[in-house]
Amino acid sequence: MSAKVKKACAATLRVFFARIGLAFLFLVGAISALAAAPEISPSRPLLAFAARVAGDEARTRIVIDFEKKPEFSVHYVSAPERIIVDLPATAFGFPADDLAARGLFKDIRYGTMDERSARIVLTASRPVKLAVANVQANDNGSFRLVLDAEMTTKETFANLVKTQDWANQSVAQPDPLAMVDQQDNVFTVAVDAGHGGIDNGATGAGTKTPEKTITLGFAKLLAEKLNKIDGVKAFLTRDDDTFLSLSERVTVARQGKADLFISLHADTLGQKDIRGATVYTLSDKASDRMAENLAQRENLSDELAGFSIQAGPPEVADILLDLARRETQAFSIALASNVVNSFEGQIGLINNPHRYAGFQVLRAPDIPSVLLELGFLSNPEDEKQLLDEAWRGKVTDRIADAVRRYREKALANGG
Repeated sequence: MSAKVKKACAATLRVFFARIGLAFLFLVGAISALAAAPEISPSRPLLAFAARVAGDEARTRIVIDFEKKPEFSVHYVSAPERIIVDLPATAFGFPADDLAARGLFKDIRYGTMDERSARIVLTASRPVKLAVANVQANDNGSFRLVLDAEMTTKETFANLVKTQDWANQSVAQPDPLAMVDQQDNVFTVAVDAGHGGIDNGATGAGTKTPEKTITLGFAKLLAEKLNKIDGVKAFLTRDDDTFLSLSERVTVARQGKADLFISLHADTLGQKDIRGATVYTLSDKASDRMAENLAQRENLSDELAGFSIQAGPPEVADILLDLARRETQAFSIALASNVVNSFEGQIGLINNPHRYAGFQVLRAPDIPSVLLELGFLSNPEDEKQLLDEAWRGKVTDRIADAVRRYREKALANGG
């Protein structure tokens, strides 16, 4: 083989191996790119396939269903008051109307932030905080994000904004059913003066005194006497002529870690001869027509001020809430019995003094609650007594005694 031919063959081989080398480098690069892809490309986003909002101006629940368990973080932002919920990449696959603003929130927005994250922005109509923020498993293998918001004070909200750590992604998950189980050895009673503000309640047949004035006077006197009992602390849901929605009254009681809730009223009836005190506990079915009509009138208090009536806390069918409500109902009945026994022979009672109906203000699932009709402003004798200082002192003494005996029995039973 001539030198010229050998030189040509060597050049051809050099080109051949160079091309093989380039092909190898390309293949290695492609494989490396594929291996690195999961690190630089976002995984398939979570699917949020359903959402719902329930509640009112005191407490609002938001539930969002996901196909897989979502990680999330919560932060508070002021001016205006907002709750920020950060999520991983999420596809929101439900109708926008399913997450329409209501209750505590005047605007709800959600969407993608970037290829790795999404965000929900809840703009509140008043200072607000999350009492519950957690992920719960559904029966079908999916998961639901549950956010329970409740009204709070400006000071509390400002403190939430100030003390939060944006770098800390952990989310507090308080148990709403443990709010009153503080083991602080203090027995707390929420005393609720019915009506107030724009809602005058009933009106005295003779003196035209509004029910809201009578109930507030009774509430202040009762709280004063309860606070004199060792181990008992009482507070008022309202201490002036202020309107509170029915749900706000319950929320104030829960935020105050109340062990008992006593709502005071003095209604009117069409039959002016009916008189005497009555104690009511909660029931979906009324004990009688009078109890049913009274509950309907009391529940209209919210509508008078433009609030919407709710059937109760959102998703009350949850088994834990249902069990808590049953236990609480038994304690409510025990409290009602104590009040009736304390009144007998001392304070005039209506016939069948313990009755029950669907009062919205008695619907806290974790606080034994009673509504006490002190008498009827439609009856001249009852109206006279309701305005008599000595009689009011006697009645509040008997209520305080009923609470004392109820507490003593609860402590004896390990409660």
